[in-house]
Amino acid sequence: MRAKTAVVLGAQWGDEGKGKIVDVLSGRFSLVARYAGGHNAGHTVIIGGKKFILQLVPCGVLRPDCRAVIGNGVVLDPIAFLQEVDRLKALGVDVSGQLFVSDRAHVILPYHRMIELAAENAPGRMKIGTTSRGIGPAYEDKMKRSGLRVIDLLNPALMRTHIQNACHEKNTIAQALFGTDPLDAGKMYEEYARAAERLAPFVADTSRLLNQALDAGGSVMFEGAQGTLLDIDHGTYPFVTSSSATAGGAVIGTGVGPTRIGTVIGVTKAYVTRVGEGPFPTEIKDGSGELLRARGQEYGAVTGRPRRCGWLDLPLLRYSTQINGTEWLVVTKLDVLDALAEIPVCTAYSIEGRTTDTLPADVRGIESIQPMLRTMKGWQTSTENMKRYEDLPAAAREYLKFLEQESGAKIGMISTGPDRDQTILLPEFAAALATMAATPSARA
Repeated sequence: MRAKTAVVLGAQWGDEGKGKIVDVLSGRFSLVARYAGGHNAGHTVIIGGKKFILQLVPCGVLRPDCRAVIGNGVVLDPIAFLQEVDRLKALGVDVSGQLFVSDRAHVILPYHRMIELAAENAPGRMKIGTTSRGIGPAYEDKMKRSGLRVIDLLNPALMRTHIQNACHEKNTIAQALFGTDPLDAGKMYEEYARAAERLAPFVADTSRLLNQALDAGGSVMFEGAQGTLLDIDHGTYPFVTSSSATAGGAVIGTGVGPTRIGTVIGVTKAYVTRVGEGPFPTEIKDGSGELLRARGQEYGAVTGRPRRCGWLDLPLLRYSTQINGTEWLVVTKLDVLDALAEIPVCTAYSIEGRTTDTLPADVRGIESIQPMLRTMKGWQTSTENMKRYEDLPAAAREYLKFLEQESGAKIGMISTGPDRDQTILLPEFAAALATMAATPSARA
């Protein structure tokens, strides 16, 4: 019997609209668990015209009967977390008793931001295009076994010693390499000791919580951050994030075993965007890119940075399906393409005269790609707010059918606008989701 679980992740470079999709689907799950990344991830959810921008807190928290978990694979900035909780409360969402933070999650501290910001802006260094929020350095400390975990924040003596030692080390490195002013360890301790007191009620053994919920007949959605092509192992390295953004990260980042993963749902835009530096084979350099950016409001939810826009890349999508074992696709922002008479789609790559549909491992190989484009007919009529697949224009259905045939996964849902209700749910996907419905007792 299939487990009542689903991983929802980005099939491209992030910003695919996962927040809305997790929100739409979370009504069918008893828990939503975030498994990777930090507050560099921004998920925007619009409910009845009211906008919620979430960075650390899983989108499921917007459903009163859905519990939300921040897993051990996330790096947590306690100050940013508490600010987000306060913002949600001001918007009428009280997460007390509904939101849980893994005691094993690693903590971002000010020296992580100091190191990342200095390194990113140092002369002669290759820019990755990070958000400079300390995500990468926090994961570095985790991997070299010198990090501070959430559970350690609750031990004042341990936290004080750790901050003193870490500040001595990081201040020395930052001063020597970048000429950065030192941070005050005493002030840092006082600030984070106060934050720890407010954080304490949220802290739990979330692996145990999730597994007990599944044992009781509950259902869990694992919420990805960023996107497949930003994964530390399988993305366009080195222009990637510092965590496991693929489906495998759900296992590592929550403590739920691999045999308990039921299905994988990949979220893809009807085109492609990317934020920051790095190769982008189908990037549009003419006015069409500006049109997509304007119609799609392609600006980062967290940073406000304009996103680079490109045509749908099918080799990239096939690679994503392969890496994640994606069963279902959700296509977002179909309505952004409504104005186009013709829509190019990348079906293969040409690399130094050789045709391939395989994404090269090295950046130089990706940068040398010439996309081989097939032009499809546009529909030039509004699809916004459509609720039935049959009502979509014939050319839009043809576009979606081609995407499905070439991607290796089935389309289960189509987003036709930013609001929760602007969604088409296909019958086969709805039937699959119905099998994941939690028992009433498991929702309690």
